[in-house]
Amino acid sequence: MPDAPVLSPTAGASKKVKLEESAFGAGFHGPLVHQSVRAEQAARRRGTAATKTRAMVSGGGAKPWRQKGTGRARAGSSRSPLWTGGGVVFGPQPRSYTFKVNRKEQRAALRSGLSLHAERGSLAILDAAAFQSPKTSDAFDLLEGWNQPQPTLVVLVAEESAAALSFRNLARVAVLQPESVGVADLLGAASLLISEAALREITARAAAPKKEKV
Repeated sequence: MPDAPVLSPTAGASKKVKLEESAFGAGFHGPLVHQSVRAEQAARRRGTAATKTRAMVSGGGAKPWRQKGTGRARAGSSRSPLWTGGGVVFGPQPRSYTFKVNRKEQRAALRSGLSLHAERGSLAILDAAAFQSPKTSDAFDLLEGWNQPQPTLVVLVAEESAAALSFRNLARVAVLQPESVGVADLLGAASLLISEAALREITARAAAPKKEKV
């Protein structure tokens, strides 16, 4: 069964906590992870790029010149895509880039990300209760003593605001709540720091039901 050290700003790495095998002992499923990361990144795209077609550009109501007799090419509107200031042909329009990933696949990808950190020893449990008030220097010293590569993802529940305020101003450190952590966040972090309360929530999110196998 995988385990992780407990880090405290006062005592350092004092003990170890056993991690749930169902959430932190899975194999790495590359295709599912790739699909989930693509889905998360696509969902973050705003999709607001837009251009005006010839129907949307103002002006151009009158025919620029008569059909015959001028020696010039025929023209029906000064807002043709061929003209300067005309509409755009097949330009981008507002759209959604999201696509569906099944919940079973999402859980499997999340387990892959968590298990990867547990396997390589880049996961630790944070004693968030030790932060009675926000203190960035304590958070900095804790990460320095842990001696893990950055960027670092810190996962805390909403009630642990003192710890969150202590970590949020550190360079290359991101603070998220358990329900906001995605597969892309886990893979983008070189090290992972989770409070005990957040660990219970993220384990419940990632753990596979007994009948579910991937």
